[in-house]
Amino acid sequence: MECQECHERPATLHFTKVVNGKKTEIRVCEVCAKEKGYVNYPEDGYSLHNLLTGLFNFDTSKMESAPFQQVKDLQCPQCGMTFSQFKQVGKFGCATCYDTFSDKLDPILRRVHAGNTKHSGKIPKRAGDDIQMKRRLQNYRVELQQLIEKEEFEEAAEVRDKIKELEKILRKSETGDNS
Repeated sequence: MECQECHERPATLHFTKVVNGKKTEIRVCEVCAKEKGYVNYPEDGYSLHNLLTGLFNFDTSKMESAPFQQVKDLQCPQCGMTFSQFKQVGKFGCATCYDTFSDKLDPILRRVHAGNTKHSGKIPKRAGDDIQMKRRLQNYRVELQQLIEKEEFEEAAEVRDKIKELEKILRKSETGDNS
């Protein structure tokens, strides 16, 4: 599809605008989008650092404070890094920074990870038997709670038995008892 502005280059950007229920669509090339002001980004483009910096600039504490009140920047007691410095650098100074800045990190992590703040990555198949069993145990407990809330007690009893069996296997593996 060609650009709706210059009719010379292929359209690479598609914009949709809805005003008072009226939908307007436009397809333009990157050159026309810059000229018409549809997009506004630096000449050298965006880097991953720019993206993360933009995400880190979301600070709810400043919105809640009084307009002329000076906000004290949070500082790590271990390494002395401030949250402002972290936003500029994009790296923590030490492990204590995670705890110090945790309240400000949750909103950032939720946006970056589609609403999740807990990492649930892959588990190595060879070395992760216990971890996989613990994760399965956790999933069974959640399922058990849901079944109890729905008053599906027969299914809940089956899940309860699975939980007991897994706990038994985990206890044996933790104590090293192979009998």
